[in-house]
Amino acid sequence: MEIKWLIKPFEELSVNELYDILRLRSAIFVVEQNCVYQDIDGKDKVALHLFGEYDGKIVAYSRLFRPGISFDNSSIGRVVVATNYRDKKLGHELMRKAISGIKDHFGEIQITIGAQLYLKKFYESHGFVQSSEMYLEDDIPHIEMKKE
Repeated sequence: MEIKWLIKPFEELSVNELYDILRLRSAIFVVEQNCVYQDIDGKDKVALHLFGEYDGKIVAYSRLFRPGISFDNSSIGRVVVATNYRDKKLGHELMRKAISGIKDHFGEIQITIGAQLYLKKFYESHGFVQSSEMYLEDDIPHIEMKKE
């Protein structure tokens, strides 16, 4: 399975790419997780958008931020893999691409994320360490994690 990976600033996303990204985020973060929240938070315009395409569909996605936007450090957010592609280990490939994207585009190696608690071990496998107590974000347990 060959995934085509792209990183684009907001202004370079096509209308169709933006639509597919927002559709994927909504399908997972709002519908699947049964969580009513404002996904379009104003940060998309200052993010780099990393996404993987397979067979003309966006199947994996995350936002990359330079320091000072979401956290003092660079950050990765809205990490998502389409439901029917989760058995392909795309989440791990997505995180490797996101971490290298932060380094390549921002020259940063320190990264902070707000992780859903149930994904703690997944993020630990990519070198992140829990750096906060559990907190609720949109009624979902989260923890802050850092990678040095």
